[in-house]
Amino acid sequence: MKDEKDVETAYNEAEEDNGESGPDSLFPIDEHEEIVSQDGKKVRRKGIYLLPNLLTLGAMFAGFYAIIAGMNGNFNAAGWAILIAAILDGLDGRVARMTNTQSAFGAQFDSLSDMVSFGVAPALIVFSWALSSLGNAGWAASFIFISCAALRLARFNVQLGTVDKRFFVGLQSPIAAGLVTFVVWVAYKYQVEVTWGVSVMAAVFTAFVGLLMISNYRYYSFKEIHFKGTVPYVVFLMAVILLVVIAQYPHEVLLGMCLFYALSGPVISLYRLSSRKSEKSDTGDGA
Repeated sequence: MKDEKDVETAYNEAEEDNGESGPDSLFPIDEHEEIVSQDGKKVRRKGIYLLPNLLTLGAMFAGFYAIIAGMNGNFNAAGWAILIAAILDGLDGRVARMTNTQSAFGAQFDSLSDMVSFGVAPALIVFSWALSSLGNAGWAASFIFISCAALRLARFNVQLGTVDKRFFVGLQSPIAAGLVTFVVWVAYKYQVEVTWGVSVMAAVFTAFVGLLMISNYRYYSFKEIHFKGTVPYVVFLMAVILLVVIAQYPHEVLLGMCLFYALSGPVISLYRLSSRKSEKSDTGDGA
């Protein structure tokens, strides 16, 4: 009851402060407001945080540009756009946490941006490159990827705060988008001819990557890495070498990194399964 009264009070105060900014105002776009907890009370906060949401908007724009570039056959630009979208998507959450500017609006906006950049964009890029020649099978494979991306994001939102932060359940949508898009990126670089066989393999690969997103494989989240702390000198040296290699061969290295990470989930699961079986067999022998 106390929380309901706090919320009602917050709404009443907001209505008094709004003045002429209601639906009858000259420009019918009202201020964004959301209920937040502050000093043990629920209050209504106006406005949105600029910096993290601006990064999210940049990621969405990069994803939209990737769609346009892919539909026009410019798969090199589409690959770079997806890479930029992934970088901005990784930054917005960290910036929000570092500056204490998290919000419910930002979380929902981030999910919608991810759906565009890492769900719709990769599916349309690979469809424009190879899957369109397969007819119904081609768009079906693309739709499987889009659907799995939406399911992955929805499951992530509802499980947020209830799962182990060290791991992601299912392949992250940016990595999945990178896998699908970077395959097209590398093939376009080496001028791979899109034959019927290549189209079929691309369709199977696209659907398989989509299914990885909704799988129960656990992937390391790297959230325990703290950039404020110190690291051994050799770690920094390895980071420099990695950047140099990526700069020399960005297409191949980025695809290899995404592929390695995507395979880590099934490999770790198989290793844990075999370890459990061996432990059970050892226990049975001892008995």
